Amino acid sequence: MKIAVLHAYPVEPDGLSIQGNLLYKGLKEMSDEFNLEVVPCHFRPSLQKQWVLSGFKPDIAIGVGCWTNSPDIVFSPQRSGVLPVPWFVADGWVANYHKELSALPLVLTTSNWVTETYKRDGVDTKNFVTMPIGFDPEEIHPIPQDDPKIQAMRAMLGVQPHDRMILTVGGDVSSKGAQEMLRALAEIDKDFQNWKYVLKASESDSSAIHGAEEDELIEELGIDRGKIVYFNGMYSHDFMSVLLAACDIYAAPSRLEGFGMIQMEAEACGKPVISINVGGPVDTIIHGETGYLAEVGESIELKEEWAQESMGFDADHKILFDKPKVFAYRASISDLVKYTKELLVDDEKRLAMGKAAKAHADLNFHYRKVTRDAYKLISERLNIK
Repeated sequence: MKIAVLHAYPVEPDGLSIQGNLLYKGLKEMSDEFNLEVVPCHFRPSLQKQWVLSGFKPDIAIGVGCWTNSPDIVFSPQRSGVLPVPWFVADGWVANYHKELSALPLVLTTSNWVTETYKRDGVDTKNFVTMPIGFDPEEIHPIPQDDPKIQAMRAMLGVQPHDRMILTVGGDVSSKGAQEMLRALAEIDKDFQNWKYVLKASESDSSAIHGAEEDELIEELGIDRGKIVYFNGMYSHDFMSVLLAACDIYAAPSRLEGFGMIQMEAEACGKPVISINVGGPVDTIIHGETGYLAEVGESIELKEEWAQESMGFDADHKILFDKPKVFAYRASISDLVKYTKELLVDDEKRLAMGKAAKAHADLNFHYRKVTRDAYKLISERLNIK
């Protein structure tokens, strides 16, 4: 079987790029066992992509992205006579390409929730199959907190030896539930003060807008700003193990999460995760065993939304929905208070959950397992050997 893996390539410190690269790496390692030829390529139009599709001539092209990437990861391979197998992540809603996606013989999604979103929005999902994202234990792995490298990281972040560090990472951290966590920590601080909240964001318009909201909220809640640490930037993927090792709890009760890659990686690093009981985290976190899933406290519904030219339309226009669609969630603050406080004060439970989280990640999300499952599914469903 000849396979092209279409993703952001060469590898970037971005979730979609890493997702595609781990699939390519796993398939490449299996090439002798299953007589595979595998080529990676950026999904955007280029001479290299033209050669991959018409010169290399793969049997299938596995493309990583969301439905808005369909022109590059679905239609482009089809025009070259290559069978596309998209591996879709979430994008809130599906505004276009319903007929084309319904006709595909196989579509992979990162979680059951992603599949349900496509179904809600009118796509026939009979050929959709959930395939989780994997992790590479050579990059993502536990590091003891008494390791000098980790002690140095905690010191750089201003975390004292007696502090419990909570970490949230995102393009913008509000989308990962940071504002809900700030509200919870304001309550927790009344009874337990030895905590530090570290937030890593990327520089973007969204991060700047939400960052201003977070700043106002910190002021409104009266939280000691010395307990909140922000830093921005893009970092190499292997650095995530250092950052995750420095924390005691990973918290991301995301407002909209199609999988939760860093949540899963936190588990792989032996950290308990606090998230939300909707979306991708339902598939990756075992409530009460590897972390906690706060119930939904609020749903944000829209009756209409803008559809852009970039989504495959002739012009920007509003789409009115037959009934309101949920576009975001907010985690229950009382649940976040309960679960976060429990893990802050109970060292034994926190460490036990972290150990269970690592075992869960090793068993279910190792990139070699994910790749082998994907290959078996593709070869059987599409009858290509």
